[in-house]
Amino acid sequence: MTKRDIVDQVARKAHLTKKGAEEAIEVFLAEIGRVLSKGEKVVLSGFGTFRVISMKGKTVKIPKTDKMVTIKTHRAPKFTPGKTLKRQVSR
Repeated sequence: MTKRDIVDQVARKAHLTKKGAEEAIEVFLAEIGRVLSKGEKVVLSGFGTFRVISMKGKTVKIPKTDKMVTIKTHRAPKFTPGKTLKRQVSR
């Protein structure tokens, strides 16, 4: 499923125009990104939690070329699914 598919579903089920649904989804995603960029977490009850984790720098070897590459210390988003989402997926 793509973002376009989600926009179509939201527009149909919420009785919105596609433009309205797209704007709502864009604002929703931008807000999640804004909160995560500040290092805070986003909790959506039943769905899951988005948070930021720190990844330590490391040196890795690229198997194809045997070249060693250094990956800098950085932050990355992480998602942990909630109970309701886990149940839906495991059916």
